Amino acid sequence: MGVYISLVCFLAYLAVIFILHKKGKSFNVLVTVGLLGGIAFGAVLKMVGDAAMISDSLRWISLIGTAYTKLLKMMVIPLVFVSIVCAIINQKSNKGLGKMTAIVLAVLLATAAIAAVVGAGTALAFGVSAEGLEIGEAENARSQNIEERAQNAKPIENTLLDIIPSNPIYALTGQGSNATLSVVFFAALLGVGLIGVRTYAPEEAEFFTKMMNSLNTLVVEVVMMIVMLTPYGIFSLMTKTIAGSDFSSVLRLLTFVIASYVAIIIMFVIHGIILAGFGLNPLTFFKKAMTTLIFAFTSRTSAGTLPLTIKSLTNDMGVESGVANLAGSLSTSIGQNGCAAIYPAVVVMMVAPVVGQPITPSFFITTILVITFASIGIAGVGGGATFAGITVLSALGLPVGLAGLLVGVEPIIDMARTALNVSDGMVTGLVTAKLTQKIDMSVYNAKSTDTENKRAAK
Repeated sequence: MGVYISLVCFLAYLAVIFILHKKGKSFNVLVTVGLLGGIAFGAVLKMVGDAAMISDSLRWISLIGTAYTKLLKMMVIPLVFVSIVCAIINQKSNKGLGKMTAIVLAVLLATAAIAAVVGAGTALAFGVSAEGLEIGEAENARSQNIEERAQNAKPIENTLLDIIPSNPIYALTGQGSNATLSVVFFAALLGVGLIGVRTYAPEEAEFFTKMMNSLNTLVVEVVMMIVMLTPYGIFSLMTKTIAGSDFSSVLRLLTFVIASYVAIIIMFVIHGIILAGFGLNPLTFFKKAMTTLIFAFTSRTSAGTLPLTIKSLTNDMGVESGVANLAGSLSTSIGQNGCAAIYPAVVVMMVAPVVGQPITPSFFITTILVITFASIGIAGVGGGATFAGITVLSALGLPVGLAGLLVGVEPIIDMARTALNVSDGMVTGLVTAKLTQKIDMSVYNAKSTDTENKRAAK
């Protein structure tokens, strides 16, 4: 009976969101209603239901959130491919492409290095340590799994080579850990190639250009249709997150959780400082990015958030499509501030003293350098932080199995880490656009977002 009651309440709240939508409430208000409703509803389920009732309820409640996330993931590869091709072929030459790519990579790696310093420094300040922590069955199983993955981990040079797809059609299906980067590479080659074709076959080049621009318009429209479902998806995802969390594990590793969140908050502030340094109002950024960051927080997938990231940069902040797509796409696998920088930095500072490795200045600097370069090729989906931790701990000669101690708190921290990853991609896009003069500041400084304008028009 409890399951049926919970589902009726869940459907009733979805109806409330729908009614508010019909009454013309702003998109940001609907997202906030979905977020707060999910937190409250998940907490009530956690308090009044037993384990079996919660599990059975979440099986159905999570359907909407999972379906929404899959819809966004479905559009990632098509959006990346057509957008990057169009961004290149709509230029008269490819002279600015190399500069734009270099800036994007430089900003991503620089912010990753800063985030690693912040993470390591925060861990030391809080005295985070793995010493004295008990290993239960779940942690032991996770440790064994992590050790097995460490043995199969690819060297960094192989990860870089994997960006070049041996079969571009396979990459376009979204398969493989570097599928997004492979699609970016293939799309860029096609775009540059078409610019060359224009010199000797202008009619064929024009035909392909019109076809790709039409396809790009269609893909963007489909993405916007899915984006309008965000409040419903966030309500479902947040309910699942709160009701399904293991708060006993959080309390056991409370210092680690607090240190991680403090480091993440500090890095968000640094993102704002970076934007201010380039003449961009950070308050405007966070206001317009809030919906995207909330979805990243609840879904825990940078890659799945990519359509929202690109939409926010282009429609709401005035960044040209080429810059937004390149920065957004690369940021799902390179330099992720939360998963590939802060997390491994905190874990290293947590594990090293336990095995007798003193935190000397040389070891600290080495850790930052390893983390920065290891941040290349981290998959932007759930589990990317674990892979980053494996890579860094292994490179520093530290036992990777101790990362299994963190099994119980991963979901709680991963939400904020993913939001930071997405924020980094958006900051990178804005900085690159400012340096290359590919941003419309009137759009960036406008009070309303493009999504809100479209809702008002409807």
